[in-house]
Amino acid sequence: MTLATNGMEGEPHAAAIYFAADEGLRLYFFSDPESQHGQDLSADRRAAASFYPQTQDWQDIRGVQMRGEVRLVEGNPEWEAGWAVYVAKFPFVRELKAIVAENALYVFVPDWVRLVDNTRGFGFKQEWTLP
Repeated sequence: MTLATNGMEGEPHAAAIYFAADEGLRLYFFSDPESQHGQDLSADRRAAASFYPQTQDWQDIRGVQMRGEVRLVEGNPEWEAGWAVYVAKFPFVRELKAIVAENALYVFVPDWVRLVDNTRGFGFKQEWTLP
């Protein structure tokens, strides 16, 4: 996914992030808290995310856009649950647990979602507001 954050001076920042989603649409990812987006998130938890496959034809354009908040996952039960979701998507990471755990586990919790899908017609959009 592409994660967009707000800098300390209001400047936008976007970063490519590997993530794994649970059934509650929470998106878990590991990152260095000292990265640009890590620093941004420590000051402003609001973020946006998008996902989309590469395509060469406008009729195949489809993807998801989200807005919400990102927070650090702290506490062993929640961390282990997020880790399990991440390993289910990326099984090879199991062997890298000690290295990955040197980074922080974050969770993006969306409150707004937009589906864009030109396979359903030009400019098709559907939106949801989440509790």
